[in-house]
Amino acid sequence: MSAELLFALNQLEKEKGIDKEILIEAIEQALISAYKRNFGSAQNVEVTFDRNTGEIRVYALKTIVEEVKDSATEMSLEQAKRFGPDFEVGDMVEVEVTPRKFGRIAAQTAKQVVMQRIREAERGLIYEEFSNREDDIINGIVSRFDKKNVIIDLGRVEAILPPSEQTPGEKYNVHDRIKVYVISVKKTNKAPQIYVSRTHPGLVKRLLELEVPEIADGTVEIKTIAREAGSRTKMAIHSRNENVDPVGACVGQRGSRIRAIVDELKGEMIDVIKWSSNTEEYIAASLSPAKVLQVTLDEENKVARVVVPDFQLSLAIGKEGQNARLAAKLTGWKIDIKSESQMRDHIEAQLFSSDTIYSYEDDSNEQYDMIDEEQEETSGPAENGETGDAQEE
Repeated sequence: MSAELLFALNQLEKEKGIDKEILIEAIEQALISAYKRNFGSAQNVEVTFDRNTGEIRVYALKTIVEEVKDSATEMSLEQAKRFGPDFEVGDMVEVEVTPRKFGRIAAQTAKQVVMQRIREAERGLIYEEFSNREDDIINGIVSRFDKKNVIIDLGRVEAILPPSEQTPGEKYNVHDRIKVYVISVKKTNKAPQIYVSRTHPGLVKRLLELEVPEIADGTVEIKTIAREAGSRTKMAIHSRNENVDPVGACVGQRGSRIRAIVDELKGEMIDVIKWSSNTEEYIAASLSPAKVLQVTLDEENKVARVVVPDFQLSLAIGKEGQNARLAAKLTGWKIDIKSESQMRDHIEAQLFSSDTIYSYEDDSNEQYDMIDEEQEETSGPAENGETGDAQEE
C-alpha cells in the first residue's frame, strides 16, 4: 500500500499540479487523528511518511521526567536510557507505537485526504482561472434554471445569470450557446460562485474587441458606453491614428462588424459616435441620428440646451425619451432639447416680457420708468428733474 500511495501522490503532482509535500503533510495530520480515534490514545503522537519508500510509522512523544505521573506522555530517565545514552531530564523521546493493523486505517485515511485535497485544489484552480477573467466574456451553454436564475455550464464549473443581469425580452433555452460577461467570482467552501451578465456595457465592449482589430490593438479607443440592454446602445469612440476612421473601423465593410455584434445581442441597436474633446460637438454627435442645429452650454449647472429642426424633434428625443436619455448618460451632461419653433417661441416670449414696464433706482435714488417704444412716443416729458407719468393718447 505504501509504495502504491507514493506512486499515486507522484502522479497527482504531475497531472493535477498538486504539491506532493502538501499532500503528505495533510496525510500525516489526518493519520494522527485517525490513530487517536481508533486506539483511544491520550498520547502525544506524530506520524511520519517516508518520502522514498512510502512507509508510515507512528511515534509517541514522551517527556523525560524525574518522577513519572502520566505514563502516556512521560518517561523516566532510566527508561529513556534504553533508547540512547545521551538523554537528559526535559528531553523528548520518540517511541514507535505503530499498530499492526494500522495499514488498513492508513490507506482509508490517505484516500479520504487525497480526494479532499484534490477537490480543494481543483476549486482553487477554477477560482484562480475565473477570477482572472472578471470583466471578460466567456462562452457557455444554458444547462438549467434555478428559480429565476439561468445556470450556465462553463465546462468545469457553472455560472449564475441572475434576473437583474438578464436582457429584457431575451429568451433562454436549455442547450443554447451563449456569450456572457463575468461580473464577479466569489470563493466558497464548495465550487466558486461565478456571476455573469448579459446587460453589462462591458459585454458590448468585449464583443467589439473581438470583432474590431483596431480596438483590440489599441488604435481605436472606446471612450464611453451607455446601454439600455435589449433595446439600444450608444458608444463614443476615438482614433489614436488620424489616418484611421474610428466609426468606419467599428461598422466594417457594409456594416459586417457591427452586424455581428447586433446579432449576438439579439437585434439590439448600436449607435457608433465619434468622440470629440469639443463638448458642443460631442453632445451634438451623441444625439445621432438626429441633426443638431445648435448647442449652448450652461457650464455651472452642466446643462446643454440643444436646438434641432422641427421635423427631427421626435428623433432627437427618441421613443419614450430613450435617445436623449442615452446621450445624457454617454456625455455626462443634462440635455434640454427644443425644436426651432419652440426656441423661437421661447425667445419671443422672453422679448415680450422684457417690454413690460419696470423700474430701478440709480445711485442718486432718483426713480426712472422704463417703457416700451410706443409708449415713449406718446408720453409727456419729465419736468424739473421729477419723474413724469407715462400716458397713452
